[in-house]
Amino acid sequence: MISTYTPPAAAPVRPTPLLPSHASAAAGKKPPAASAGREQDEEVLRECRKWLDIISGTMLDESQHHAMIEETLRNHIDYINKQWGHARKSVSAAGDYACLEWMGQASKFCDNLGREYIDCLGGYGLYNAGIRHPQIVQAVQAQLQRNPLSSQELLDPLRGALSKLLAQLTPGRLQYSFLINNGTDAVEGAIKLARAHTHRHGFVSSLGAFHGKSLGSLSLMGKLRYRKAFEPLLPDVTFVEFGDAEDLEFELHKAEKVGWQMAAVVLEPVQGEAGAIVPPDDYWPKVREICDRYGVLLVADEVQTGLGRTGKMFAVEHWNVAPDIMCLGKALGGGVMPLAAFISTPEIWTAFEQDPQVHSSTTGGNPLACAAGIAAIAVTLAEDLPGQAARKGAYLLAELQRLQQRFSDIIAAVRGKGLLLGMQFRNAEYGWQVVSRLFRKGVLVAGTMSNSETVRFEPALNIPDDLLDEILNRLEEALREVRQGRPS
Repeated sequence: MISTYTPPAAAPVRPTPLLPSHASAAAGKKPPAASAGREQDEEVLRECRKWLDIISGTMLDESQHHAMIEETLRNHIDYINKQWGHARKSVSAAGDYACLEWMGQASKFCDNLGREYIDCLGGYGLYNAGIRHPQIVQAVQAQLQRNPLSSQELLDPLRGALSKLLAQLTPGRLQYSFLINNGTDAVEGAIKLARAHTHRHGFVSSLGAFHGKSLGSLSLMGKLRYRKAFEPLLPDVTFVEFGDAEDLEFELHKAEKVGWQMAAVVLEPVQGEAGAIVPPDDYWPKVREICDRYGVLLVADEVQTGLGRTGKMFAVEHWNVAPDIMCLGKALGGGVMPLAAFISTPEIWTAFEQDPQVHSSTTGGNPLACAAGIAAIAVTLAEDLPGQAARKGAYLLAELQRLQQRFSDIIAAVRGKGLLLGMQFRNAEYGWQVVSRLFRKGVLVAGTMSNSETVRFEPALNIPDDLLDEILNRLEEALREVRQGRPS
């Protein structure tokens, strides 16, 4: 066993008052109207310069670091969401001082006080290649010296190159890509493409599904918590049990009988936010056959599972299935730039060809993002990240299952594929206790958005083996403490 870890403690320094430039807003109030104009502009300019100095690497002393923590928390409460202090372990479980995003490399990061953490969350799937992979950062820096964004008129060589690479990598006859900024937008684009091609407006999703939180993608959400405040959503969306092909066939049979016009079935190959739910091995082949028989498109949402996360380049390849439309995101930008895509076949893409401007984006597929995407693909292949995920995922899954056997009073199930793993607890309180204790022990994990009882383990695919062992040791300590009822 690796030696017991002692978490670093912040120095017991009394919190420093907020920095002067923030004082007028500390109470959550804007300056009075009389102070508007040039005086307000100068205050904003001072604030900008202060943060630009910090970005540029100006050295701060301990009291200034503490002041920045206090100011950052106040900014989040006053200008982002009042409940922020209750919603993050980085605030509620961090001790005397909240943890700020500061610096990371590979599978570790530290906050501005030097507290170090092992990243077992991976930015919800962003960091397949780890934090700040040198080759990806270098590609973005090099492109930044030429042109960061597109003129919108000249042809962008990197957009064409990345689209070609995706056509070469993806399964089946997927060929044409639309590059965008995030996975939610990729799903939105897939919805539009499916409707435009089929001239139908109905969709089938699955219970527990997570496809994003914009209006169209939210309509496919299989969790009431995120839907309720924004209903009514898109009409003609139905839901089936994930992993049950007979349920899907019955839904399409009913739709056909009553004349519901179904455009597509949209599914995650492995449900991520539902808790790393892996379907039966015959599920995806059956889904493909059922969609073909009913003349319905099959959309694979690989935003979280794509680019090697589950042990294959794309998760549908576990079952030798090619979808009609595939959505990618998260790791496509290499953990350096926001980048996503939806990809389809030449026949389906004709719906966009009559008017190429019918679906467009000002910043989607920009040169910086494409540089990151090209480098991310190169790293994924050169380092065999899918192979690493398969090997390390099998090891981690087996070790987590051993912990489940030893702590069966706390852990209900362990499941997943590759390095997309979920640990389901007997109740949500156990999950929170374990997650918060791990955070104090220097390991970052998090719950899943559609299953409050399940915690995800989603590290970089190239995480060193010794860090996996260290995670397991600290997890075992946390489980033992929960069982003994120690205060967290």
